[in-house]
Amino acid sequence: MLVVGKAVAHPWKCDVIGHLTTRFYVGMFDDASYHLLFTVFGFTGATDESGATGWVDVRNVIEYKAEVGAGDVLEIQASLVKIGSKSITVRYRMTNLGKDELAATMECIYVLFDMQERKGLLLTDRLREQAAKYLEPEQDPVP
Repeated sequence: MLVVGKAVAHPWKCDVIGHLTTRFYVGMFDDASYHLLFTVFGFTGATDESGATGWVDVRNVIEYKAEVGAGDVLEIQASLVKIGSKSITVRYRMTNLGKDELAATMECIYVLFDMQERKGLLLTDRLREQAAKYLEPEQDPVP
């Protein structure tokens, strides 16, 4: 697994009952996705200056495993588990470092996208080779 993010659950990121609120889980996982796409493909938001291609989320499944409260220190790791013809599937694990426990998971499918035509693109051989270097065997989802 690749470390793709670190974060702190600041009090202002918590909801009215004192837990990290959904909007910030999503934001932390989204930030982690940029680190993953950079590590695997060298992709950044500024990589394609013409704005012709990008990676888009088509599916996100988040599971909350343990409470995260103000002050908790978090680490996000990612595994590339599947390479499709136009997509990749990534599994993320958010760990609460101070409590040494799994806080949340997310499985995401990203599609390589033609931003002008508004449709998925086939992964090139070069992209498939780059992704294959990071491919981990698919495992059962975390219970």
